[in-house]
Amino acid sequence: MDFTGFIIQLIISTIILAPVLWISGRLLVGKEKAKFTDAIWIVILGIILHFIIGELPLPKVSWLATIIVIIVWLLLIKHFFDTGWIKAIIIAILAIIILLIIIAILGLLGFAVARSLFGFVVLLALT
Repeated sequence: MDFTGFIIQLIISTIILAPVLWISGRLLVGKEKAKFTDAIWIVILGIILHFIIGELPLPKVSWLATIIVIIVWLLLIKHFFDTGWIKAIIIAILAIIILLIIIAILGLLGFAVARSLFGFVVLLALT
């Protein structure tokens, strides 16, 4: 991925994922631990580290990179929302569910952007 594509992905991911992650965190750990700025930092650092890990010359084992990226995202959630591993996993799963519900509602309302958002989420999940 070139630098311009990376910056675009970083901006779009932050706009889409930070509010969802923030809502998920507030539902599980409360407003004193899950701040919106923390959610923004989780997404920004997660995307940057995801990019760096993706550029590492790992062997042809793509599942290894996927596992490393998942652990990095969970570590970021754990650190910024000041929670344990189980709650970090639940926050991540709840964020995915919330995002899918929002995309489904937009799709039902007829927004064409919902299909591309769904594709974006699937792409993020698979990379």
